This record gives sequence, C-alpha cells and structure tokens, in this order.
Amino acid sequence: MGLLALAPGVRAAQRDFAPVVPGRELRFPQDEGSHPEFRTEWWYVTGWLEDASGAALGFQVTFFRTRPNPDSGNPSRFDPRDILLVHAAVSDPAHGRLRHMQRAARAGFGLAEALSGRTDVHIDDGYLRANESGYATRIAGDDFAFDLQLDPTQPPLLQGDAGFSRKGPRPESASYYYSLPHLRVSGQVTVDGKVRKVGGLAWFDHEWSSEYLAPEALGWDWTGINLDDGSALMAFRIRARDHSTYWAAATLRDPQLRRVTFAPHEVEWTPLRTWRSPRTGALYPVATRVRAGSLELSLVPMMDDQENDARITTGAVYWEGAMTARIGERAVGRGYMELTGYNRRLEM
Repeated sequence: MGLLALAPGVRAAQRDFAPVVPGRELRFPQDEGSHPEFRTEWWYVTGWLEDASGAALGFQVTFFRTRPNPDSGNPSRFDPRDILLVHAAVSDPAHGRLRHMQRAARAGFGLAEALSGRTDVHIDDGYLRANESGYATRIAGDDFAFDLQLDPTQPPLLQGDAGFSRKGPRPESASYYYSLPHLRVSGQVTVDGKVRKVGGLAWFDHEWSSEYLAPEALGWDWTGINLDDGSALMAFRIRARDHSTYWAAATLRDPQLRRVTFAPHEVEWTPLRTWRSPRTGALYPVATRVRAGSLELSLVPMMDDQENDARITTGAVYWEGAMTARIGERAVGRGYMELTGYNRRLEM
C-alpha cells in the first residue's frame, strides 16, 4: 500500500480534491502517471533479491506525491503545488537492521517531478520511471544504493472493484489501486561500497486517493506476496483504535491469471509473534497468519528489525519488511508486509 503521513497543518480539506468513486475505468499506460487532481499518490516497489553467492536481500522504494492545496491561486513558480518524497531501504540479514533513506522536495525547477501519463517520478538523481521493457529505479543512500531493472511478467492486477479499493464503510474512504506482481528484477545493489549483482522478483503498487483513513482508524497491516506457483495475493486490514479490524480486503490472482476478491468478513489477520523496537518502543506483530477465503498463510520475517523511522519527512514510524509465506513448514512464496500505526495513530 505504501505510506504517507502528513502533519495536520499540511492537510487541506479533502472536499476540494477529486473524489474516488466506483465505476472509473483504469487505463494503461495513462494511469501509470501522476494524478494531481487527487491529494495523495504513491508508487511503491518491494522485492526479494539474491546475489551471486545466493545470499538474500530485500529492497523497497516508494515515491510519494502530495498536494497541500488543491489550487492556491498563487502564480509563483515557488508555490509548492506538489510535495514529493522518497523512502527506500535494503533488508540484509547479515547486517541485522534495516538500511534506509528518506528525502523530500517540492516539485519543480527540474529537481523533483511526477509526470502525468506514464510512470516517471524523481527527486534529484533518484528515480522510478518506465522504459522500453518495464521500469527502472535508481536510489542512493548513505550506506547503500541500488540500480535495478523491473520487467513485468503479468498484466496489471486491479484491486477491489476493478481498481476501486474501499478502505472503510464511508464512501469517501477509498483509493484507485492496481498492482504488478511477479516483476522480474535484475541489476545491482551496493552495500558499504561493495557492488553485488542481483536478480529476483518484485511487487509494484500504484495508488491514489483524496481521503484514505477514516477518523475511527488507527493504521493498517498490508501484504503483497508473489507465490511460487505464479499466483499473487494482496491483503490488508485497516485497524480501529483498539487494534481490532475496522475494514479488510484481499485479492488473489491464480496461476491462470483469474482474479478473486474477498470481502471484509473473508479476511483475517492473526498475530503469531511480536517484536518491540529498541528505538521507538513500538510493538509490531512481525510474524502473522493471514487468511483470505480458504487460503491461509503464515508470514515469517526475513529479520525482525525492519522498522523505518521516517519522522523527518512524513512524521511516521512504520515496519516495512521482507517476509516468507508458508503453509505449515513449507515455504510457498515471498513478499513484503507493512505495519503502520503501531507507534502512534497514522495521520494522512
């Protein structure tokens, strides 16, 4: 799902932005680009990689776009119509703790931009953009960098009702949302100055909205899993302030590319084990059982410490981690899990 939390002073009235309504047909590649008439948008890639020695790494990159005001009326080029942010991370069990970076900039002047009509978003020299065969992303942090090619092997997977994804019972709590599972990844990751050639599989989400979380909601749990048989599962739950399930949904694509969606009562999240961050004190359910219909998977983290402290850009602390999906003791897939609202309520 991706994450963008903003301080209340940055928020504008949602009614002044375009609403998310059912029945809108998503079109490709046009809808892969920016939608500035909506308040919030993100492009989100997660994946598992292996280097030449067979060592596993996880990676994540998310570009966010937010519009503080629908139309300020200020003609100045310095007026911040869009704010762009990037979060990126590498999970390395040999390091034992998430390596991550964050950056923010206002759009314009060639320094940061999110283009409409195609995926092309950048801040300085970090980017995620469409190319002839798929997508490319390049990111550099203080102690890591990656330069990766992401090639689709399946068509877009529309989430919810043909891309209209409800986030609660209120009509306005919704997003437009599609995914690209089973992206084939190639390229290189640099850690502590050492370049490692890598390959693997990734998951790409693109989502945009003007009002996401209801006032009753605390945060969410989300997972996107590339299953070994070629199928793919996306599942999430929005948590109420007492951590019970406020809303839930899931979408399963089977190996024949048939799509099945699951209603809130068909989706369950059951924590199996928790981990407490020594830095923030947040308690995360890092091992979880997820049920969507008759499919039940245990999600086991690559490592426990995959907490991302992004307070200087979005005000949020969250857990974003590579994990293995199991049925019993048998591994059946790999993906990522995102846990938000465990440090404090997520403000969007």
